[in-house]
Amino acid sequence: MDFATFLIQCLNALQYGLLLFLVASGLTLIFGIMGVINLAHGSFYMIGAYMAYALAPFVAATFGGGFFSTLAVGLVLSVVFGYVLEWAFYSYLYEREHLQQVLMTYGLILVFEECRSLLVGDDVHGVPMPPVLSGAIALSDVQQYPVYRLFISGVCLALALGMYFVFTRTRLGMMIRAGATNREMVQSLGIDISFLYRVVFAAGVAIAVLAGMVASPVSSVYPGMGNSVLIICFVVVVIGGIGSIRGALLAALLIGIVDTFGKVLLPQAAGVLVYVLMALILLWRPDGLFKAG
Repeated sequence: MDFATFLIQCLNALQYGLLLFLVASGLTLIFGIMGVINLAHGSFYMIGAYMAYALAPFVAATFGGGFFSTLAVGLVLSVVFGYVLEWAFYSYLYEREHLQQVLMTYGLILVFEECRSLLVGDDVHGVPMPPVLSGAIALSDVQQYPVYRLFISGVCLALALGMYFVFTRTRLGMMIRAGATNREMVQSLGIDISFLYRVVFAAGVAIAVLAGMVASPVSSVYPGMGNSVLIICFVVVVIGGIGSIRGALLAALLIGIVDTFGKVLLPQAAGVLVYVLMALILLWRPDGLFKAG
């Protein structure tokens, strides 16, 4: 493997890991802070990808915008969707047993898949890259790296820094962390914990939707695409530590490296390497790499 090929694989690992973090961070917010096992989280990623495909003609006709306008409209819609979804369904799950959470959120997967089939059909679709990001950077005489993949990494890094700032430097982050630790005490201080949880859930949904929209130009948009993402996101949450944003980031980057280089160096075993990594880390640290925070 020459240096240019090695660099490409490193960039691929970084891009995949950061994108994985973008999806998993929303899951770890909902799972770790609100205590809800949300099997439908992968469906939010799928909804984002289909938004990028289906909203583009509407946004172009209404606002005259392109891909970035579609991202903005999709992000606003996802926040509203997440807020309403928490109010209508998830707000009843906080005091329920995990089995009831699993059954209801699995039912939502079926509902979302059926709605997707009715609205856009079961075909595989592609989303064009924005022209301004469709170029490539030359890494050698014969090898190039797409600019759009660097854009994905940049978006994910920006959101990671934004989440870190919110959770560690703002009053909202302090209230969210306090609510995750002792919900009753936060309520006794006059804070509306129900509204706080609704905001957290809407943010988690919006992050997953944004991940699906950003990833759609480099992957196909197809039925059931959220299911495989959901599995690997739970692996990220377990490795990183339930409720830990920095743990999710580190775990996602580790998985990105193992998965990318595993497919190059050990293609026959690549499918299990991530789960071997999870087993080894849990043997070393049964609670994951970091505690919530």
